Amino acid sequence: MEQAPIDPVALDAALRPFGRSRMLPAEAYTGREVFAWEQRRLFAGTWTCLGRTDEVRQEASQRALSVGGIGVLLTFTNEPEGTVRAFANVCRHRGHELLPEGGAAERSAVVCPYHGWAYRLDGTLSTATAMREVASFDPAEHGLVELPAVVWEGWLFVNADGNAPPFAGHLGELGGLLSPYRPAELRLRAAHDYRVAANWKVIVENYQECYHCPQIHPELCRVSPPNSGSNWDLPGAWVGGSMDLREHAETMSVDGHGAGVFIDGAPQRTVRYIAVFPNLLVSAHPDYVMTHRLWPVEPGMTEVECRWYFPEAITDPSYAVDFWDLTNRQDWAACESVQRGVGSPHFRPGPLAPNEDAVYRWTTLIARAYASGRLDPA
Repeated sequence: MEQAPIDPVALDAALRPFGRSRMLPAEAYTGREVFAWEQRRLFAGTWTCLGRTDEVRQEASQRALSVGGIGVLLTFTNEPEGTVRAFANVCRHRGHELLPEGGAAERSAVVCPYHGWAYRLDGTLSTATAMREVASFDPAEHGLVELPAVVWEGWLFVNADGNAPPFAGHLGELGGLLSPYRPAELRLRAAHDYRVAANWKVIVENYQECYHCPQIHPELCRVSPPNSGSNWDLPGAWVGGSMDLREHAETMSVDGHGAGVFIDGAPQRTVRYIAVFPNLLVSAHPDYVMTHRLWPVEPGMTEVECRWYFPEAITDPSYAVDFWDLTNRQDWAACESVQRGVGSPHFRPGPLAPNEDAVYRWTTLIARAYASGRLDPA
């Protein structure tokens, strides 16, 4: 496998045992060659979250997007019980894109705009203009190239290069931690999109520690002790932990109070913060689930889609949205400052504090992938 274009000696420092390790080297956050490698290996080459299936679909039967530089075509059907499939966005005739990147269509066939070849939504070829005259042509041999796609708890994950290990290994033991919240049954009640001038890994590293909370999140610290909770060390391509609520608080909001409608069966005195590799952050609260989906644009720029999901009865999510929009903006300012710092010629990777063990798990997951050329969640 192709190793990342990073000095192996610099990675050795990041892979030392916890307590003696250092952060990733600067080029992990600023290098264009590293960024291109990540797109191929860590986004196209693993299980990237495209969002909630219903939000990706909207009103379309077909949608095209790029994952790690590879064009992906999604098709949606209503039978049985709604099916989503992923294909390479490449016509089997001359390679023309079937839909432009970001495009969508609502029709019963996928039609190439170049020469009119048409495919059913299951990827099989239905029409190949003028090819009836070719005796050796077999339509069954020219269906679309299917890519692995999985819907888990309402979120759609796709492996764009088709070579990732099974999703079950990627997920590991995460399912039991999020299943009590039944996220697929919750309803979208608010959405904010941000453009953050920071590397995507800086955002995840910030998300995985509250060492910074007393300095930049006074509102958060009033409802959740920054030194509370613990982190998990379980199988899977994810990192996460929990934090407690203060005695007076029932949820994460400015005053610690919400609408009083809790998710049936979900833990009520803790909040779980989980980063699913590579780009889905899930914050599970007693009464709502918030997600951040990261979409790297360039080494120092990331688009972040923030979504809030609530039980059906909740129509006003403002108590949670206002709190987290403030907290998000505090985090984005910190992440952007870190990005400027790692771009300085004077930056040297620093050590991790004892309460940054989740950051260590994240950075070593990345460093092992850089060194071996593949993601290894073991």
